[in-house]
Amino acid sequence: MQVMTVVFQQGVWALLLWPHLFTASTPLDCREEQGGLSRCPTISQEKLLDRVIHHAELIYRVSEESCSLFEDMFIPFPLRLQTNQASYTCITRALPIPSSKSEIQQISDRWLLHSVLMLVQSWIEPLVYLQTALNQYDQAPDMLLNKTKWVSDKLISLEQGVVVLIRKMLDEGTLTTTYTEQGLFQYDLQPDMLESIMRDYALLSCFKKDAHKMETFLKLLKCRQTDTYNCA
Repeated sequence: MQVMTVVFQQGVWALLLWPHLFTASTPLDCREEQGGLSRCPTISQEKLLDRVIHHAELIYRVSEESCSLFEDMFIPFPLRLQTNQASYTCITRALPIPSSKSEIQQISDRWLLHSVLMLVQSWIEPLVYLQTALNQYDQAPDMLLNKTKWVSDKLISLEQGVVVLIRKMLDEGTLTTTYTEQGLFQYDLQPDMLESIMRDYALLSCFKKDAHKMETFLKLLKCRQTDTYNCA
């Protein structure tokens, strides 16, 4: 009976999320005929910014769907509140990323772009870990695994697009960051099953929040290019 329930839940989610999956899984490429990011140096700054924003939008949308799916499959509602506890602090909290509305409005275009880059680079390794962890779940639906893999791949593509955008907009050469080298993401302990599930859920929830920040920063940057005094 339990197996049938799980299968039914997976089927319902497949029907509900199929339109989004179809949109999000469209191949992205920086060539003019494809509209993506991997061959970004040859396209205009304006088009590149639009494509980077679209990329970030898709990543955030799929991260939302993944988080909701994980909740419904593995997290009883009372336990969802535990992600607010100190033991589940988001791994990017230590980064110098603006958080309040006033801070975001006051930072320069340079720091908007570098904030996005720091967030993207900080999540590449944790998402690889999350893929490995979810593969060990007995009842993880293929849809959740596929979404996590898709986001992980597209995050690398987004990193490439943001790096090129920084070069175009800020006239900066080779970019480096000390944050990923310091190893923000370190899990050395072997937790029990419930602890592992809650940790993975917290990781997914934090990524969803940071994906929204990436999208917001990029859209603010776009707004500043066209309407500097009306981007609240």
